[in-house]
Amino acid sequence: MDISGVQTTAIASSISQNDTAGIAVLKKAMDIQKQSALQLIESIPAPQGNTGQNINVKA
Repeated sequence: MDISGVQTTAIASSISQNDTAGIAVLKKAMDIQKQSALQLIESIPAPQGNTGQNINVKA
């Protein structure tokens, strides 16, 4: 009786389930990073006065 096909199917099923779980964890981590980046960007204060309007050309 040849059971190598059964083992291959079981291994492929296991890998598929592990990949699905890994992708779900990756998506959650990316969502958390996105939220953190947005919070950092929003925390940057707006420029005041004439900041960024003049260029210093002296070296």
